[in-house]
Amino acid sequence: MDVVDDADALLTRVGRGDERAFEALYEKVSGPVYGLVRRVLRDPAQAEEVAQEVLLELWRTAARYDPDRGSALSWVLTLAHRRAVDRVRSARAAGEREQRAARRADTPAFDQVAEEVESGLERDWVRGCLRRLTDLQRQAVTLAYYDGYTYREVARRLSVPLGTVKTRMRDGLLRLRACLDGASA
Repeated sequence: MDVVDDADALLTRVGRGDERAFEALYEKVSGPVYGLVRRVLRDPAQAEEVAQEVLLELWRTAARYDPDRGSALSWVLTLAHRRAVDRVRSARAAGEREQRAARRADTPAFDQVAEEVESGLERDWVRGCLRRLTDLQRQAVTLAYYDGYTYREVARRLSVPLGTVKTRMRDGLLRLRACLDGASA
């Protein structure tokens, strides 16, 4: 049995609650998980923390693994990559929030009112651009970007094939970009 097959069998057993299988799987995948997360995050301490979160998630969600859709290692590394990217996005968003808060604290009330008016105008422009999309494009973009669903979840919610959702998202985002570029011109 090669390493991939072995990891597949172990993950299936972990999905049934086998703690010894988890120990063996942990030994096999912890290095690759940490390596992938470390490449994304670059900070060893954060990479270690995220890798542990991934391995804990692996224990909790192993029953979701479907061997017909790919190897255990690729499934685990996909979990790791997503978690690492989420950490990067979260850190970036936190930094941007802090910058906005610092700017607001330093600006007079007039600038705050002007910023709120400008923000309202931008929201109206985005809403107008969204109305220009087809129904499926608008639904897909709204579910993915405003409600936080994955493409696969959007496909399930709209009862359409995943490929259709991806196409509609790409086309919808291109149309939104063109519409919004017109706003800044």
